[in-house]
Amino acid sequence: MLRKINQLNAKELNSLAAGKKYQDGGGLYLLVKESGSKLWRMKYRVSGKEQLLSFGTYPEVSLAEARRRRDDARTMLRDGKDPAAIKRSAKQAAKVASENSFKAVATSWLEKQKAKMAPATYERAHAVLANDLLPWLGSRPIGEITAPELLGVLKRIEGRGARESAHRAKQRAGQIFRYAIGHGLAERDPSADLRGALAPVVSTPRAAITDPTEISALLRALDGYQGQFATRCALRLAPLLFVRPGELRAMQWAEIDFQAATWRIPAARMKMREAHIVPLATQALAILRELHPLTGTGMYCFPSLQSSGRPMSENTINAALRRLGYDKETMSGHGFRALASTRLNEMGWAPDLIERQLAHAERNKVRAVYNRAQYLTERARMMQAWADYLEALKSSDGRNVIPMHRNASS
Repeated sequence: MLRKINQLNAKELNSLAAGKKYQDGGGLYLLVKESGSKLWRMKYRVSGKEQLLSFGTYPEVSLAEARRRRDDARTMLRDGKDPAAIKRSAKQAAKVASENSFKAVATSWLEKQKAKMAPATYERAHAVLANDLLPWLGSRPIGEITAPELLGVLKRIEGRGARESAHRAKQRAGQIFRYAIGHGLAERDPSADLRGALAPVVSTPRAAITDPTEISALLRALDGYQGQFATRCALRLAPLLFVRPGELRAMQWAEIDFQAATWRIPAARMKMREAHIVPLATQALAILRELHPLTGTGMYCFPSLQSSGRPMSENTINAALRRLGYDKETMSGHGFRALASTRLNEMGWAPDLIERQLAHAERNKVRAVYNRAQYLTERARMMQAWADYLEALKSSDGRNVIPMHRNASS
């Protein structure tokens, strides 16, 4: 039976002299250091050897809490367990759990993917993790996350009406779980059990104008844009080049070769992670030469208004189209690709040629290399014919323009 326990008085703890130990009984004491800091300690013996437990500092750990921890430790001793060893094991388990948490693994996975992802894709993946997954799963050991637990997180996203975001979060989670499996941090991917658990995404085609008469009116509207000059240039280039909006807004002067009439986009900025060459028609070159005195001393052809070290916002083109009266159901920045693809196919240009210019992935890698080499001259011819066609459309009502046709089988 313990003698002389609970000897300390809570009211006196703040006035204890420094450099002494004050016993509370049952092995518990308060060490008051010369610096004034007060440390809770418990002395006990296991197999004849003296051991020491730390319970933290006062007043962060109150007298009542220190006594509770002492009593718990003595219960362990009574059951033949070493409380210090149990504490060390718990600390190690917490460390392992932290290192193998969903957040730690997801951060490692994303860092490994950074070199493979286009900047915009990386930013979207980062946003999915930061906003939709980590707040609820970040601290959980990745090997303990279950399918119902993951589904609960995805349902929260779906509940706010963001079905596509929910499916995207599920896809990213699956990639992270498979990464964990490969590194021996998890045994299975719970996202695989959630097939059909989310409401399907209803895909809608991107808004685009494809009728020649409407294209004619659109081109005149773009020419008459009254906003920022750089934005006007970007609007006028969009139908001529029909690249992805992110590729256009991040165009850099160092990538433009005026003499060769080409724009070489590095692989790091392309969705398919392959370098892409855009032949520049005379009309496109004229717009770039007109823009160069304004932004040519910087990196970007279309710099942000806030900082020349960043490209224009991803919303700039769409906002300009809205200002011109084209709502999101009628025309979008991405719609210039559908506009060009539809009309060029109808004009008889070879589908392979159009697909290559759109920078769509070629599944056959051997054929892809052949196409890149074979089609550059043909693509340059097509891009000039396309620019000439758009110029003719702009100066007419779009009804009596005869486009330069190309045999689709060539």
